[in-house]
Amino acid sequence: MQIQKELLSLYENDIAKHNKKIDAGRILLVFKSLVTQLSKENEKFIYGCVKQGARAREFEVAIEWLVSAGLVLRIYDVKKSEHPLKAFEDFSSFKLFFFDVGLAKCAAQVENKQIVLDSDFQFKGALTENYCLQQFHANLENDIHYYSPAQNYEVDFLLQNEMQIIPVECKSGGNVASASFKRYRREQKPELAIRLSQLEYKEQEDMINVPLYLADRINKLNKEN
Repeated sequence: MQIQKELLSLYENDIAKHNKKIDAGRILLVFKSLVTQLSKENEKFIYGCVKQGARAREFEVAIEWLVSAGLVLRIYDVKKSEHPLKAFEDFSSFKLFFFDVGLAKCAAQVENKQIVLDSDFQFKGALTENYCLQQFHANLENDIHYYSPAQNYEVDFLLQNEMQIIPVECKSGGNVASASFKRYRREQKPELAIRLSQLEYKEQEDMINVPLYLADRINKLNKEN
């Protein structure tokens, strides 16, 4: 935990050193808002969470700098769940995650024992999504997206494998029910749907349950199915 705190401090100090070339203050505001952004029920990035009354034009450059520097991972919502997903990106609707789930845990001040003992806490779902995205980002070639076509209807991730669109749901606890994921499978009828959870590997009628520790092997699942 102490090493992670030191790393976060080093990153923030390094950003501040570039103040003459960039607006370090705005970059730091965005970076420090990530925990708040991810703690919301709807994790979509909201500029008002960075600064009251903030507008996109004030922080667009700061976000691009963080993404380009590799300090945050950005995924866009898509207007259609169709191939190619890149063509349907909604640039006004996106989420930002930490590039490292350990730093996300530290920034949120979540103790290691809470994770080891499988305690329930507000940020647990966000940490699980951050972990999964980190694994996808390292192992998949195509960009990762999410799908939020209506209020109270959101699929955590959409992956593209050649022309195949694969919905992915991430669950941190024992309750794996998801109305949105079920609705997507019913309406879109994907060839492959994946739920990552604490449950063991199991092939069901219209989906596969995959243990969270195998998130980095999801590209193998794509190829085998």
